[in-house]
Amino acid sequence: MEDFEFLSSTKIIFGRGVQNRVGKEIKSYSSKILLHYGGGSIKKSGLYEQLTDSLKAAGIDYLELSGVQPNPRLSLVHEGIEICRKQKLDFILAVGGGSVIDSAKAIALGVPYQGDVWDFYASKAVPKENLPVGVVLTIPAAGSEASKSSVITNEDGWYKWGLNIEMNRPRFAIMNPELTFTLPSYQTACGAVDIMAHIMERYFTNVSHVDLTDRLCEGALKTMIKTTPIALNNPENYDARAEMMWTSTLAHNDLLSTGRIGDWASHMIEQELSAVYDVAHGAGLAVIFPAWMKYTLHRNLERFIQFAVRVWDVEYDF
Repeated sequence: MEDFEFLSSTKIIFGRGVQNRVGKEIKSYSSKILLHYGGGSIKKSGLYEQLTDSLKAAGIDYLELSGVQPNPRLSLVHEGIEICRKQKLDFILAVGGGSVIDSAKAIALGVPYQGDVWDFYASKAVPKENLPVGVVLTIPAAGSEASKSSVITNEDGWYKWGLNIEMNRPRFAIMNPELTFTLPSYQTACGAVDIMAHIMERYFTNVSHVDLTDRLCEGALKTMIKTTPIALNNPENYDARAEMMWTSTLAHNDLLSTGRIGDWASHMIEQELSAVYDVAHGAGLAVIFPAWMKYTLHRNLERFIQFAVRVWDVEYDF
């Protein structure tokens, strides 16, 4: 086992109806915020009205910036930075999945910085401060609700690069599995692949004597194998959706990384794929990860055997 430090500072608020607490949670940080989201789905579902009612009840003013796309764009991040500066907004509420949250994190880093926020992603500068970010999660997949990661696509060259720093972690994440009931099957499946890929990137390590985190990874993977078909066949199964949502968070808050060195080649390759072809991240990983497995299989055959036996219940032939 490797030496490690572990910090997961995001407050998790999990369960039915917790989205109605958003105003109360933000009040201790700000009274004037940016409400950041994707398209019209949060309005169709009624979530938008619930959140804005909660904000108003808490006396919080808000300006909106919608339009976040999968593989979030730098141009919208720049727009958000400008709005926050001009309107003196000092908190960002991200409502959505990983793309919205990553975009919010980038805006939060860019507001106090005098240069281009892309400098951080291009490793030309190191951020020293940021605005606080809160999350209302609607898509379990990326794990960005409690991770230190933010991935942004720069349309000038179509570069998709990530930034992993502790200050990226949101202050809180509000997680109600009921908000995922209306997700299309394709999006649910893509999310499941992303969650499993986050776990497998950590699982396939050459570090020995990591049995505890091996077992945690295996348990998380088996949970996804069990619950994903249930959620696909019965989208309003609360228990299955809850298991998927919580696994998404634990898959990428770095608990499963403790004491081990992950791989991450599949994620790096997929980022280039989705930057150029704009495919869904989970769909890209579904192609890349099996190919990576075939390529690396004999470099650590024992670990792949363990994966087959413990995760997929393949009988080991002695």
